[in-house]
Amino acid sequence: MPELPEVEVVRRGLSRWVAGRTVAEAEVVHPRAIRRHVPGAAEFTGRLAGRTLLSAERRGKYLWMPLGEAVSDAEAAGAAGEAGDVKEASEALLAHLGMSGQLLVVERGSPVEKHLRVRLAFDDGGPELRFVDQRTFGHLLVAPLVTLGRSVPEPIAHIAADPLEEAFDDEVFALRLTARQTEVKRALLDQSLISGVGNIYADEALWRAGLHGGTPTRTLSTRRTGELLAAVREVLGEALGQGGTSFDSLYVNVNGESGYFGRSLNVYGREGEPCARCGGPVLREAFMNRSSYSCPSCQPRVGS
Repeated sequence: MPELPEVEVVRRGLSRWVAGRTVAEAEVVHPRAIRRHVPGAAEFTGRLAGRTLLSAERRGKYLWMPLGEAVSDAEAAGAAGEAGDVKEASEALLAHLGMSGQLLVVERGSPVEKHLRVRLAFDDGGPELRFVDQRTFGHLLVAPLVTLGRSVPEPIAHIAADPLEEAFDDEVFALRLTARQTEVKRALLDQSLISGVGNIYADEALWRAGLHGGTPTRTLSTRRTGELLAAVREVLGEALGQGGTSFDSLYVNVNGESGYFGRSLNVYGREGEPCARCGGPVLREAFMNRSSYSCPSCQPRVGS
């Protein structure tokens, strides 16, 4: 599943190529893609027609684009006001990519993708925005915005700030982390504690911090918690700089390009290969129906 760096790469592409444009027409090709938009496909497309996608925002693994008022609605309500007066958005187009979702900016008239689910055409006649999803685990919906330090879509109000957000509070995170009766990797994957970190970057951050994923959170000192958080930010930042991690063709940016951080992974997916720090073999262990990768020498299992 795309994690924070991959989703941020997509957000930057949306900000560059889509933000500020007005939807002329929306089409739902497969209803499963908008299954969480309870009123259905007709209401979804109607809500988007004539709306401007004001910006591109992200929290953790979620993307959203605040929606401006449709011109007809603004005129009817007399909301245009003085020149330059901008009304704050009250709802947004929310997206979660799931396992294989792609938001692609595609020239109008281009051949339809095999797994096209939703298509947005714009009134400027320029490139379309297409949601392509092979496995159909991703979804789009129009949702109200709520203010919790910043405006976020209501369905993700329970998601914690991610470590690259200004809203993220290091001290609060440390207190909540060490108060939990769990293992440190499980805590890193808990999106109500820290959002955006998934299996790949949790393993990479733990390797950098020299911590085994099974370490009890209650045993972490303030210093070790700070080192872990610094490692999380370091690996996320480096991955972002390389366009994210692509293990197959399903993760791409809005232009269909892959990320290259997979070439820089130190432990994830490298079972039996030498640790870049000590030379010992990387170990793979079963973890929550997935796999964890670590160096037994650099990341000894401690505590209970």
